[in-house]
Amino acid sequence: MELAPSTTMTFTITAVPKNERGVKTLRRLMRMQPEVQKALTVLARRRRQFDNRPTNRAGRIWIDRKKPTQVVQVQVGESFTLRVTPQIMNDLKSVEKYLDAKAA
Repeated sequence: MELAPSTTMTFTITAVPKNERGVKTLRRLMRMQPEVQKALTVLARRRRQFDNRPTNRAGRIWIDRKKPTQVVQVQVGESFTLRVTPQIMNDLKSVEKYLDAKAA
C-alpha cells in the first residue's frame, strides 16, 4: 500500500484483525472521519445535557454516566475516507494487511 502524506484515500476493511489492538486501531482510524466526529459530538452533548442524571447519594452528588455510543463498527466491507497525515501513517501501516486502499 503506497501512502503519501496529504492525500485523501478510501480504505475498505477486507478482514477483521484477530487481536484486540488491531481492532482498536481500525476503530480509532474510522472515528477520524469528519461526519463521524460530528455524530460523536452530538451524542456527547446529548449525554451531557439529558442522559447523565445527577442524584444525591449519602449527601453528595452522584452522576450516573451513560456509556458512549459506538458509532463505527469494524466489520468486513466497511469503508472510510481519510486524509493521510504523517501522524497516522504508522497506524495505517500497522493494519495495512486488513485494508484495501484506493485514492479518493
